[in-house]
Formats: sequence, C-alpha cells, structure tokens
Amino acid sequence: MGHDLAGSLVVITGVSASGQLGEALAEGFASRGASLALVARRAAEVAARGAELRNAGLVQVGAQISTHAADLADPEGTRPLAAEVLAAHGRSSIDAVICAAGGFGMTGPLDAADPTEWARQLHINLDTAFATTRAFLPAVRAAGGSFVYVASIAATAGGNPGGMAAYAAAKSGVVALMRAVAAEEGAHGVRANAVAPAAIRTASNVTAMGGDARYVERESVADVVAFLASPMARNVTGQVITLTGTAETP
Repeated sequence: MGHDLAGSLVVITGVSASGQLGEALAEGFASRGASLALVARRAAEVAARGAELRNAGLVQVGAQISTHAADLADPEGTRPLAAEVLAAHGRSSIDAVICAAGGFGMTGPLDAADPTEWARQLHINLDTAFATTRAFLPAVRAAGGSFVYVASIAATAGGNPGGMAAYAAAKSGVVALMRAVAAEEGAHGVRANAVAPAAIRTASNVTAMGGDARYVERESVADVVAFLASPMARNVTGQVITLTGTAETP
C-alpha cells in the first residue's frame, strides 16, 4: 500500500499515548507524505507524538504537522477545531478525517452492568465520532474528501459482544453514523468508511491481555485506513472492513 498522499491534509483524532493506534496512524500517514493535524484531549500527549514524528524524520518535504487539544465529546466545544486546523495549515479544506478517538471497556453481564460505565463507553466512542464529524464536515465537503471511522469486530454480525455490550453498542453506533455520512454526503463527493478490527496490538492491550493473544497489528490498521482515505478508494463508500487477528510470528 505505497499510495502517495503528498499535498493532502489529514486530521487524526485520538493521537495520545505512545504505543496506541493513533500513534501508528500518524506514522503511516506521515510516511505517505500527508500533512497532519493531530488531535487529542491532552495537549502534552499529542504534542509529544507530533515531536516524535518530526524527530524521527517521518515528516516529508512540503508537509507539516500541527497538534491540537480538544474534548471531542463536546459538540459545541469541538466546533472551533476545524477553523483552528485550517488556519494552522493555511488551507480552506480538509482531505480526510480519521475518527480514532475512543476507548475500550468491559461492562460484564448485562444484569450486572454499571450504567455509568455504559454511558461512558457511548460518550468516548460514539459522542466523539459525532462531534468530530459535525465539526469537520464542511471542510471535508469542500475537498470532496473522506471520513474513516474505527469501529470494532464486536459490532459486526460475526462479532461476540459478550461482556462488552456497551462498547459494542457504541461501535455499532459509529458504523451507523458512518453509513449516514456516506448516504447524506455522497452527492457532495464525500466518502465514509470504517474499519472493524479485532483486538489491536497496542501497549494497553498487551498489558491487559498479554503478548500471546491473537492481535491485529497497529500498522495493519494504519495501512487499511490510509487506503480508505486515499484516491485509490475513490469508489469505496459506506463499507466496513473487518480485520482479524493473528498470533505473533516468533
């Protein structure tokens, strides 16, 4: 997947802690020549990821990286974010928005599930995707660009939501949101798709589940997301791509 994204401006949300998916997404897009606007809730964390990309020499000639802090679950607070990104890059449109902000959490059997944790899962996964979409849609529409959402295999027909019903429900909502964007915005040239990976080999997942579980590699997710955001996927919209895990090769 060596497609070139030079000249494009890509927004990636959820680029916070080291070793997580957002970091790999940023590396993948930077290596393909895109200018990036990285967004996370904590300014220090997202600034650190941006600095790492620059120090690693991944930012290609002609590209730039900006970092932005925002509570993406706040629809009104997120509204000014698009204007901030456009101003930082001197642009009038955005080519792609990658909605990767969120978080995993087990809620256990439904008859014992904590309503507070149920609401939190919807808040950090679905509300963030909605607020991000709402904030950036005009700028993406101006470019005839695309949205890519991170869902979960647990939200697909073949997935197992047992013990994680709130997370699966939130990610199912993300898929429905994606399909709404694809249906409503196709006339404006906007595409929307989602990836639905099994457990990803992130630092937090390895700490919780060990290193021998069947994981989807972060770089594999980044490759598919980059494809969906690129002109190579110009005829792909409204789709969910499932990514299954494999055991680590010795």
